[in-house]
Amino acid sequence: MTSAEGTWELVVDTPIGKQHALLVLSTEDGVLRGVARDRRHGGEVVLTDLVADGDRLTWAQAITRPMRLNLTFDVTVDGDTMSGRSKAGRLPTSKVTGRRVAPEGSGVDG
Repeated sequence: MTSAEGTWELVVDTPIGKQHALLVLSTEDGVLRGVARDRRHGGEVVLTDLVADGDRLTWAQAITRPMRLNLTFDVTVDGDTMSGRSKAGRLPTSKVTGRRVAPEGSGVDG
């Protein structure tokens, strides 16, 4: 188990406005896996190149909404918060923040 496991409310402050996603990270057979759920546009994407190294977490994901982009993320996990940056091709770097929440459907407010 890594310190990053859990469900996260993620906010990416992009040039086109704040994008919100639900990030779900878990370990299966000793491998960290994750998905991102787009709360505004719908859909779910599998995270690729997901690596946890101490408190640092990096991954990539391809999205199609609000536009088609390949994103890379580099964040630091500190307890129930995360912060860092995201990069989408030639676009400027975007600030990323997140907070750990209770899993959807758990009935527990995170």
